[in-house]
This record gives sequence, structure tokens and C-alpha cells, in this order.
Amino acid sequence: MNIKPNNRFNAAEIWEKDRAHFMHPWTHFDSFKTEGSMIVAEASGCMIKDSNGKEYLDGLGGMWCVNVGYGRNEIADVMADQARQLAYANPFVDMTNAPASELAAKLAELAPTNLNHIFFSLSGSCANDTAIRLAHFYHLRRGEPSRKHIISRMNSYHGSTYLGMSMGNREGDRTPNFHYITDFIHHLSAPYPYRRPEGMTEDQFTDHLVDEFKAKIKQLGKENIAAFIAEPIQGSGGVVVPPKGYLKRMAALAKENGILFIADEVVTAFGRLGHWFASYDVFGIEPDIIVCAKGLTSGYLPLGATIFSDAIYEAISAPDPSVWFAHGFTYSGHPVCCAVGLKNIEIMEREDLLGNAARVGDHFEKRLKELEALPLVGQLRGQRLMMCVEYVANKQTKQHLADEINISKRISNVCENHGLLVRPIGHLDVMSPPLTLSIKEADFIVDTLGSAIEEVASNLKAEGLV
Repeated sequence: MNIKPNNRFNAAEIWEKDRAHFMHPWTHFDSFKTEGSMIVAEASGCMIKDSNGKEYLDGLGGMWCVNVGYGRNEIADVMADQARQLAYANPFVDMTNAPASELAAKLAELAPTNLNHIFFSLSGSCANDTAIRLAHFYHLRRGEPSRKHIISRMNSYHGSTYLGMSMGNREGDRTPNFHYITDFIHHLSAPYPYRRPEGMTEDQFTDHLVDEFKAKIKQLGKENIAAFIAEPIQGSGGVVVPPKGYLKRMAALAKENGILFIADEVVTAFGRLGHWFASYDVFGIEPDIIVCAKGLTSGYLPLGATIFSDAIYEAISAPDPSVWFAHGFTYSGHPVCCAVGLKNIEIMEREDLLGNAARVGDHFEKRLKELEALPLVGQLRGQRLMMCVEYVANKQTKQHLADEINISKRISNVCENHGLLVRPIGHLDVMSPPLTLSIKEADFIVDTLGSAIEEVASNLKAEGLV
């Protein structure tokens, strides 16, 4: 994989310009000022190459998003062709474009049965903002304007806008350096079986979580609650798979009380678990609203979508000439982004990438479970191509290692040295490789990660830190 002439650059200059001017998401200033960034120069399939020519298997899939893999020429061609034909189209009020309309229809076809209406945005964050505004609008149009409160969960992640970060409550995201909305957003316990209260079975834990939801509804008054928002599997919060039956019971309780169920499928949609959407096919629930992004275009261009039910659309579009849905973005339904989304879905269908995610994902999950026998490993969890390892100092007590050890970064650094990228988050290393992953590549991830864990465990013991 040679760097093409039009991608040549002076790596040292780029490194300096980046350090001086590019403010990165989640910047840790002390380390960034001295270490700067790895410069990614090009990519193909599951592999990326840095400016020094070193190759890595991208176990991150970009940021949970490069589902069809890198270097898809047909996506680049569609992008260029659409930009030449129609680079932009005003989406407001009564103007449309063909790619947006076609993609909306395709998403309605793929989504669970009664979710037939789509609002486009540019990210999962603003798609979640849209879902909340839509929920408020829906209840007001139905004559229940007091339904404003949103119930979320601890350890969740729903984006980094002001509203999105307020709804999320992941360890490490909440800092005293920012302000958060607290007057209408509430958080229940995370459905985190590995760290459930001692002596409680998983079934009892599920009962406890459902009872907590009931108590919160009673406290706030069902007439004041607009929506419950949940990731089917909590992603950045630790790839937390809920206990069996939890989501079904939470959805039933929400419906019973007139509360909308918003499924944040920014990560789980478009094949990561082997299905277009996880809510219905994996967990057996049919949400009122599904939020998606990331795998919708495999990261080739930014695009988010808020997919909602016929019942919501009928309520908000009931005749009233004074009513406008006063919400939207300059780039809603952007024709180039939507053309890429259509081509991305076409590739996934043609190459049966959902089937590959299921087959290789099952192998990947089974092999990763073998690492639970290693030192430092508390639990390997997740499903298929959405996996995570949680590190502990003591397997019996599940006590974490001291934060200053920076265990996940230590291990990810060793992986990086051996040509593998995993994502360190606190006491976790997360993996979300492209859906094109092969059995051989899956084995490389597991073997490399396992060796890195053993190496770091040995080093920590020699240093007297464990």
C-alpha cells in the first residue's frame, strides 16, 4: 500500500501544525502537548497506515463506524459523481433531492415495521437532540405539554452536544469543567450485570432495575415524562450487554405509561451485531424512535438519522395550519452524504456483510472469551463485532487497578507496537472492527491483545504494582 502522490506531505510539519492548531475531541492537554498525534496517511480494508509507513489492523473500525472497510472506490466514485451533479440542496420546508428521498425510503424498509419516517442530521449527537425535540413536540401535539422529562441511564453515552452529554453519564465524561442540564434529565442505574450488587442474581438484578424505573415514574409522575432513552448495548460506557429480558420489560413499562422508547443505535445499527438494527432482531423490542449514524455511511461522510413511528408522525402532522416543526439543519438530507449512505447499504447487502459479521463475530467473541483466563482480565463481554475487555486488580473482588497505572493505555500501546489498534477507555479496551473482518484477522486481534495483556501483567508485577 504505497502513499499516492496526491497524499504526500511532510509528516514533521503536519505533526507540528496539528499540535499547534487542531483541537481534538477529548484532548488530554498535558500528554498531547508533548506527544502529539499519530498521523494516519491512508487505509484499505481493515488496515490503516501511518506517516512512517507502519501498518495496523484497525480494531476500532475508525470510531465504531467504518463498517464496510476502508478504500471503497465505488463509494468515492458515488461521492464525486453526486457532487458534480448536485453538491447541495436546500432541505427546508418544501424542497428535496433524490438521494435523500431514496435513502429515507430505504431506511423505512430496513427498520422495524412501523418506523417509516426519517429526519436526517449530521451525527449521532444531533440525531439524539432531534429525538428529544421530536418527543417533546409529539406530546405537546397530543395535548400533554407537561411531558418534558427524559429518563436516561448511568454509564450511557448519547453524544457530545450540550443536550447529548447531559443525557449521557459515562464515567470520565462528567467533569466539573463543564455544565450539564439537570432540570429535566434523570439517570437510572446501568444494566451492568458484571457489577451488580453482591449476592444478587441476574434475574433479581433485572427486577431491581425495573423497580427503579417504576419508582422514578412514580416520583416524577408519568404525565411529566416524555421519553426513556437507551443504547441496546451501552457502547462507550463499556460495551455493557443488559441482562436477559431487561429491555423488553423496560419497553413494556414505558409503553404502559405513555413514555416514548428511544433506542440509541448509533453503534449497534448497520451490522455490528449481524443485523440492520439490534432493537428488534436482537432484543425483541420495537422502539418508538431509533437513532442511528456511524455505520449508516461507514464513516465516509457524516450522516445521522432519527427514525420514528407512524403513530408519532400521525400525531405531529395532524391538521393545523399554525403548526411548523421548527427544527432542522442546513445539511439535513445532504445529497452527497445520502448518496454515500445508499451505496454503503448496497455494498452491505451485495457482500452479505451482516452475514459475515455474524459468522466472524461469533468466532471473534468465542476466541476473546479465552482471554478471561489471563491475569488482569475481569471480563470479556459484548456481542460479535462489538467487544470489550475490562481489567481488574483482583478477579474475585473485581477491584480496578489504580487510575495512575493507566492500564488500558499501557496494553493498547503494546498492541500498537505489534500492529493492532484497540481503543483504551479507563479500565477498558474496546474493539469494533470493520464488518469485512476475516477469521484470520479476528485471530490476529485476539492473539495480539492476549500477548499484550500478558506482557503488561508481567511488567506490572516486576514493578511491584500488582
